[in-house]
Amino acid sequence: MTQNDIRQEEMRISGQELTNKVKELLHEGNVRRIVVRSDHGQTVIEIPLTAGLVGVVLVPVWAAIGAIAALVTDCSIAIERRED
Repeated sequence: MTQNDIRQEEMRISGQELTNKVKELLHEGNVRRIVVRSDHGQTVIEIPLTAGLVGVVLVPVWAAIGAIAALVTDCSIAIERRED
């Protein structure tokens, strides 16, 4: 896979929308990495995703995302996708 096969996008969302948006992105299947940044631009959590990632591995990630969602009012999500 070359750098040209990867597309990046960024979106701003509220902390309340964070868990739902991450869950939606995980179900899309072509997402390689999700980076959550505070409204000040600091990286809060970076989630590398692989095809072999399963539910048990995601439990600590969901706990962290839930805690972040409770603490931030606004954040941005940087999404790295594979081009098919």
